[in-house]
Amino acid sequence: MEQDYRDSLKQIRRNAADWLTRQGLDALLGPEYVLMPGLCDVHVHLREPGFSKKETIRTGTLAAARGGFTTVCAMPNLDPVPDSPETLEPQLDLIRRDARVRVLPYGAITRGEQGKALADLEGLAPRVCAFSDDGHGVQDEGLMREAMLRAKALGKLICAHCEDDGLRAGGHIRESALSRQLNIPGIPPESEYRQLERDLRLAQETGCAYHACHLSTKESIGLMRQAKKAGLDVTCETAPHYLLLCLEDMRDEGRFKMNPPLGTREDRDAVLEGFLDGTVDMLATDHAPHTSEEKAGGLRESLMGVVGLEPAFPVLYTALVRTGLASPETLAERMAFAPLRRFGLEAGEDFAVFHVGTEFRLDPEAFASLGRATPFAGMRLHGECALTVMEGKIVYNASGKSRS
Repeated sequence: MEQDYRDSLKQIRRNAADWLTRQGLDALLGPEYVLMPGLCDVHVHLREPGFSKKETIRTGTLAAARGGFTTVCAMPNLDPVPDSPETLEPQLDLIRRDARVRVLPYGAITRGEQGKALADLEGLAPRVCAFSDDGHGVQDEGLMREAMLRAKALGKLICAHCEDDGLRAGGHIRESALSRQLNIPGIPPESEYRQLERDLRLAQETGCAYHACHLSTKESIGLMRQAKKAGLDVTCETAPHYLLLCLEDMRDEGRFKMNPPLGTREDRDAVLEGFLDGTVDMLATDHAPHTSEEKAGGLRESLMGVVGLEPAFPVLYTALVRTGLASPETLAERMAFAPLRRFGLEAGEDFAVFHVGTEFRLDPEAFASLGRATPFAGMRLHGECALTVMEGKIVYNASGKSRS
């Protein structure tokens, strides 16, 4: 598998070098640049239809292009929730009209993401990348078992937001000394890993292809490692903030509030170890924009969610590649080839070029996304995107040329 993706990366880089030379952009082949396949993010919230004050298909996909992403998978917590072919159609119309990169929608697992009855999985299957109730854990075990059986019959992934509502109990940040110090209700790690444990048992029972979203606890990583050793058809993702940050980095600001919440140093270290040993299959941003007002209430009052499409590559390149923990090839695998492979998508010849030779300061006010909340704001980074090309067309060019 490793040799396969390395061979694919070499081919994409050769073809991209030829394309850049023909376009007179061969300066981007210099030593200060890194050429990557078009990145794929299987976990984004584009907020349309229903929540266009937070983000739109247009602004979200412009942000994706500016981050080097050419394929994104859009979560279904929308209005209307895409739980049938009819309720999916408004989202597809917006994608056809406004998307600047490739957008693949999810279908909901349950009607209205309410966890009471299954969505029209058969009707949705031909038009969605997978099924998820992201933002909500499916609480009913019998319903999740039936969803897995039907998804298996349809050849589709179940992508689960693992959260036990009874254990979450209205918390805002990870249950910890910090939550007690700030007198903020905490979310115990069991809220995530107990439901993951249940889902892995159901995946073994049903034979369903299962994918766990945004894992953040050391226990979750351990459970996933065991499941893979047992031969289950399971994968998982984490986000850059769980890989690199922990409670010790938090401030009482909305840009540090997300779901699941940041964990302990031990959680962060376990997630990083899982990334390095391959337990964590892929990196996804969980790009979840809100308005400035919705993120202005600190850790207690702000809504959960941070943006990630534009900071993702430079944050990871700076923290992992420049420190020697990982190679650019590893980032290519976890940010492009692995998600594309798992979701049954083609790598194609999309590519992005990142300027790694010069440091820059991450300024959320310059984002294309309508969201501004990121825990990485103000950091000094390397790896700003210089060019993104999808299907032979420039969709982002830092010099000013981009598809509008």
